[in-house]
Amino acid sequence: MSDAPRILGVNRTQDASICLMQGSRLAWAIQKERLTRQKHHWGRLGDLRDIYAPRLPGLDQPLDALVECYSSDAEIEKLDDYEKELNETLRLAPDCRRARISHHLAHLYSVFHPSPFEEAAVMIIDGQGSPVSELTEPWSAAARVPGDWREISSFYRADRRHVACIDKQLWDRNEERLVGLGMFYFLVTHAIFPGQGNEGKVMGLAPHGDPDALGLPPLEVDGAQVTIPARWFEILHERSRFRYGNGMSGSSDDKTRFRDIANLAAAGQRAFEEAVLEVARWLHAQTGAENLCFAGGTGLNCATNDRLLRETPFRRVFIPPAPSDAGTALGCAIYGLTELLGQPCAWRWENDYLGPQPRMTDIEAALQDADDLIVERIDRQEELCARVADLLCATKVVALYQGGSEFGPRALGHRSILGDPRHGTVRDWINAKVKEREWFRPLAPIVLLERAEEFFDIFRPSPFMQFAAPVRPQAAKFIPAVTHVDCTARLQTVSENDDPLLRALLQAFEARTGVPVLLNTSFNRKEEPIVETPAEALESFRRTPMHALAMPPFLVRKRVEPEAVR
Repeated sequence: MSDAPRILGVNRTQDASICLMQGSRLAWAIQKERLTRQKHHWGRLGDLRDIYAPRLPGLDQPLDALVECYSSDAEIEKLDDYEKELNETLRLAPDCRRARISHHLAHLYSVFHPSPFEEAAVMIIDGQGSPVSELTEPWSAAARVPGDWREISSFYRADRRHVACIDKQLWDRNEERLVGLGMFYFLVTHAIFPGQGNEGKVMGLAPHGDPDALGLPPLEVDGAQVTIPARWFEILHERSRFRYGNGMSGSSDDKTRFRDIANLAAAGQRAFEEAVLEVARWLHAQTGAENLCFAGGTGLNCATNDRLLRETPFRRVFIPPAPSDAGTALGCAIYGLTELLGQPCAWRWENDYLGPQPRMTDIEAALQDADDLIVERIDRQEELCARVADLLCATKVVALYQGGSEFGPRALGHRSILGDPRHGTVRDWINAKVKEREWFRPLAPIVLLERAEEFFDIFRPSPFMQFAAPVRPQAAKFIPAVTHVDCTARLQTVSENDDPLLRALLQAFEARTGVPVLLNTSFNRKEEPIVETPAEALESFRRTPMHALAMPPFLVRKRVEPEAVR
């Protein structure tokens, strides 16, 4: 592998990220937010010099290809400054190949080439991407529209030899006439929750509402083009009516207001789902493909994703663990490997533990002089899992930190908080005491793949927590902490080929309870990114009432036992 070319992919804008490949081996991929501790941190000048190069291994070695991706913000106007920083920070091989690719093309390479498919239809849907004047892919209609219009969705037919753009939806930058699925969900989200990255809250709130109560129309869909009816704009401007507040007292007025807010979320979720399905059916009719790849920020809507698989003609659907803008750094790296260097991409998205591996010395340093903690070294995995399972059965909440971090917003057993799914109080306690977030937010289950069908209406692996499957009615009473109000759950399956420690934990818990399911949520505190380093894991553990931290080969507990879950 030492002779394999080294390729760096950099996403410069929203959810900034970076990815290093050596041939078809992925060395690491990580979001900027994990290093700066600022959620959804945008790319800016100084990232390479001040953030990435000092923290990430391998950036001091010569690069054979470098591919960057910008989006629709003003950063691309600073190219000269970015070039200066790049030349001062990185070592480029004498024949280093360079490219800047447009936003949706980077999404495309992040989802299709690492997918299990030899050919597929590809659907990219997000808020807004590159201006037409900066598209780096052939599209026949580009010459017929103004260059400052921006892509908001793109549709492709792809195989391992060729990619063809079938159509795009564009936005003419008229702020009074927002269009498209990504913008629609953004508008609904901002009417209820201010700030960035709250789309998941809307998805979690929607099942508490009645989608018919407000009498809102469906979105207007014509092939690839999605338009938002005027009635939606009218009601979304009623901010005081629909803005959610954590200070709601439970009074009758607040209950009425909550019902209104939940009804809006439900109507928005349904309108979004139905429009996505209609667009996907159009794409199938255009391509005849059996397989669908889906990326862009809207790919995180797991309720919609399950319906894509169940209610469209596509037989298989692949959605990567990082479908949002963070994933475009990986797309850039794969573009460099395949298009600039002419090598096939053999890497497939089989797991999501793409962050740099923590060093044992850093784990030991974080635990040194921890007089407030009880630190036990347990070298046998079987014994460590048995101890953690015993804690979980006693309704203790246990954080799990191991190996490389997940790339994307889902914690999949390397940066997770675990609990007993048999008690709804565990969910409520984690939401209130650990995450300090809204009570209606669901927590996810992880389940042994071979037992998944007994608990969930699912007949396929779901290793990346990208689909919300129905919980079987007879099983829901056994796992209330991970069953949402609409009797669904955003599950992660764990097979024999998946993470061995996570699988061993599930087996140990099953041996004690007969339930091969655990509650899983991301290892972070309120308004913070998921922890990245051992020191951050210890800090988060100390500053929350969690009962234990498994950081193999160590099991860490507090000398002063936190309050019981109740």
